[in-house]
Amino acid sequence: MGKGFSHAAVTVLVILTSLIWHSEQLQSSQAQTLLRIQALLNFPPALTGWNNETDFCNSETSSTVTVVCYDDSITQLHITGKKGFPPLPRNFSIDSFVTTLARLPSLKVLTLVSHGLWGPLPGKIARLSNLEILNLTSNFFDGAIPQEVSYLSNLQTLVLDGNLFSGQVPDALSSLSLLVVLSLKKNLLDGPLPDQLGSLENLRILSLSDNQFIGAVPDLSNLTNLQVLDLENNSLGPQFPQVGIKIVTLMLGKNKFRYGIPDKVNSYFQLERLDVSFNRFVEPFKPSILSLPSITNLSIEQNRFTGLLSEDLPCNDQLEFVDLSANLLTGRLPSCLLSDPKKRVVRYAGNCLTNEINSQHPYSFCRTEALAVGIIPHHRKPKHASKVVTALSITGGIIAGTVLVVLMFLLTRKVCDKRVKAPPTRLIAEDASTRYTSKLYSDPRHIARAVKLGALDIPSYRTFSLEELEAATNSFATSSVMGEGSHGQFSPKHERHGRQALNWSQRIAAAIGIAKGIKFLHTRIIPGVFSNHLKTTDILLDQNLVAKICSYNLPLLAENMEKVGDQISSGGSKELKNAREKPQEQLDVYDFGVILLEIIVGRPLSTQTQVQFLRDQIIAEENKELSKEGGPAEASKKPTYKETICFHKKQLPASITADEEARKSMVDSAVHNAYSDESLKTMMEICTRCLLKNPAERPSIEDVLWNLQFAAQVHDAWLESQSSDGSPPSSFQSPRLQINVQ
Repeated sequence: MGKGFSHAAVTVLVILTSLIWHSEQLQSSQAQTLLRIQALLNFPPALTGWNNETDFCNSETSSTVTVVCYDDSITQLHITGKKGFPPLPRNFSIDSFVTTLARLPSLKVLTLVSHGLWGPLPGKIARLSNLEILNLTSNFFDGAIPQEVSYLSNLQTLVLDGNLFSGQVPDALSSLSLLVVLSLKKNLLDGPLPDQLGSLENLRILSLSDNQFIGAVPDLSNLTNLQVLDLENNSLGPQFPQVGIKIVTLMLGKNKFRYGIPDKVNSYFQLERLDVSFNRFVEPFKPSILSLPSITNLSIEQNRFTGLLSEDLPCNDQLEFVDLSANLLTGRLPSCLLSDPKKRVVRYAGNCLTNEINSQHPYSFCRTEALAVGIIPHHRKPKHASKVVTALSITGGIIAGTVLVVLMFLLTRKVCDKRVKAPPTRLIAEDASTRYTSKLYSDPRHIARAVKLGALDIPSYRTFSLEELEAATNSFATSSVMGEGSHGQFSPKHERHGRQALNWSQRIAAAIGIAKGIKFLHTRIIPGVFSNHLKTTDILLDQNLVAKICSYNLPLLAENMEKVGDQISSGGSKELKNAREKPQEQLDVYDFGVILLEIIVGRPLSTQTQVQFLRDQIIAEENKELSKEGGPAEASKKPTYKETICFHKKQLPASITADEEARKSMVDSAVHNAYSDESLKTMMEICTRCLLKNPAERPSIEDVLWNLQFAAQVHDAWLESQSSDGSPPSSFQSPRLQINVQ
């Protein structure tokens, strides 16, 4: 019996020893995986405490690092870097990084925020099959969201905010039946939203703001659990989204919605925040929204809402913020909004309300505007309505007749001067898509690429009243004229900021605005508008410093179409013109390169010799740096445009190098060195590629736009890192843009 007991005890001891050894081996293997992750992340400050002696499963958690284990297996990994973390070094491999992560098979929660991760997200992310939460916010991932993400069948939260993802949202995401949170904010995603989003029945938060989405919002009324829908700052519309009645937050600002807020909104009893600002709504405002039982924040700013408000309208006592400004509202502001100014913020300037005369338009302004967009506003004196309408109709008829006579006179004179019959004028209007013949659609030369993809979105227009034109032009004073061409004079007031102080962020933003304008002309109009002869003097900045293309060189009319290829635009030089060669798209890319070069150096360039000299100087600096990094062989190899994208992903040294000093010496001194060198280098590389002599080697406008937005993101990250160090960057000193425009 004793021997039997002894034998059994030995057996149990061997089993326990084996289990302990296996557990230690498992823990050691995962520990080595974490140390490998630390190295791949270039030993970030958040992981300085990790070493071979660290007991990861029992280590203390912090706001930046958390490791959670269950049965000696790592199930959660949270690593948060410093805000504004720059891209990881050039030798970083996202493929190797994801392969290493896959060695943690029990991982359910993965959070990697602000670590400079870059490159396309590999499809092998699907190897983390147990993932329930994936958060990769504030990195530099680019390319499309891989279809393989849909293989993560247990995924409940997917957050990819603040990256450079592009392309469309994959239809396959609809297979993630357990998904509760889908957030793709602040990326470069575009195209229409997939209808399949409406099948994610468990979805509670859908956040797609700050992208480039277009078209109608899918029907989301079947998402009965949806509480947050954030679509701000896209080009979605025109129909108001269909959502369930449990919605709490509905953010639709800065889009192209215009077809009315549905009556169903009155049944959104849980709605707390509604933002439809900066859209194109043209309809009577529903004051009942002010009294929704849960509403706390409401903004309808910058639309064309009409309606007669009254002092006795009810509103929710919990309202904290209301913005009704810049609409066509009349009457008096409800007294409930003014009852407690310390409790709530109420904005209502730019309407025709009688409460505050100083910040309001006269009643006639709102009425005229409403009539111009086809709305008959409420009348304070209904019995006189017919007389007013009749008077306005007569006045409008007289004005229309006068304009028609003037146009006929000008057209006759133009025909006589040319002695030839000019082809018909091409008009761009809101209903332009219905005015083109089948011949136009059958001719591939007249079909832009975006139209082939179904991305047609003709911009809307609005009629300006005579009072507005008089106010904007100082009663049509000649001193207000800013440009003149064969189609008339352009005389806006308070719109040009050519000499205003612009910092580096504003310059990048202006460049992005110009690039978006060119992309719109190329891809969002039938037919695409090319060969636009753009110059710095054709760019206007509005009161918000948003760049606008305003050029009489645009070949929108028949006579300008004749000028393409054989006429030099006003203000330019023959040398610059001769450098502009086919294909058509690349002509505008070259002109954009000249504008970008002027933005960088801060002075006008009137000859091709000046442009070529500066371009060669920048290329020389690029080759010099390549020579230092890769030797003569590497320097002699001319990098392709796509290779320069990878070249951007390079960690900067802590000290300023001679190459940085050389670049800085070429930049406009007015920006006071308040910019990221990586951002400057990216801008210079974009510029030189746009100015290549061979048009076929120039980048597409889409590539240009992508890289400009990358430069902006890198610069913003640099600004944040500077501010977090306690020393605000000098870009806040409001430097001056020195490009002299006439």
